[in-house]
Amino acid sequence: MTLHARTLRLGVNIDHVATVRNARGGAHPDPLAAAQAALAAGADGITLHLREDRRHIRDDDVARIRAAITAPINLEMAATAEMLRIARDTTPHAACLVPERRAEVTTEGGLDVAGQREALRPVVAALAAAGIRVSLFIDPDTPQLEAAAAIGAPVVELHTGAYAHGGPGELDRLARAAERGASLGLECHAGHGLTHDNVGPVAALPQVVELNIGHFLIGQAILEGLPAAVRRMKALMQAARPPG
Repeated sequence: MTLHARTLRLGVNIDHVATVRNARGGAHPDPLAAAQAALAAGADGITLHLREDRRHIRDDDVARIRAAITAPINLEMAATAEMLRIARDTTPHAACLVPERRAEVTTEGGLDVAGQREALRPVVAALAAAGIRVSLFIDPDTPQLEAAAAIGAPVVELHTGAYAHGGPGELDRLARAAERGASLGLECHAGHGLTHDNVGPVAALPQVVELNIGHFLIGQAILEGLPAAVRRMKALMQAARPPG
């Protein structure tokens, strides 16, 4: 049976607040303050990616934010022993496994779950055993969805980058993937490259439960402030799929 979500959550990724801070050093702007501002403006959770090279979010950011806020924290991470240890130590609400390459500017493409089942299966199991909701960041393709379900991941986040770049047929591809994911019993999230201008059609997909948006909101905060950017995003999401 296909599930239709009545509500749609917004997770705000604050990685690039840390990018700005790290460009000069010091403590300003503080990712924790940004997380608190986003939540006050209506965000439902906070996403942060602790990369292996620590190019933006750092270990102490994860610890401080985890200690200071009660809203769900979604820790994006590579499927490595180091990151698994950190996730177990900090116990975020959720951990989203993503592919990671040192040379990339940002995450490029989804995790190849179909090709890495046996490597990913124990990581998914270990996170679940620690009480952490596991999500896999994947391209919106049937083999990846079926592999995610097969290794026991309860959640997938559909990579919306190709849609955001205007690829023909990409919205239909996302719609088919969301429907297939829901039919497999997977909770479906989506994210990457979403903006005020393009979020509506993705927000309207009835099986999608959560959108995770970061770079655009932090960039837009320069022009209108983070609370205003978050409130507008949430309003556009709600307009695309009114509750009930």
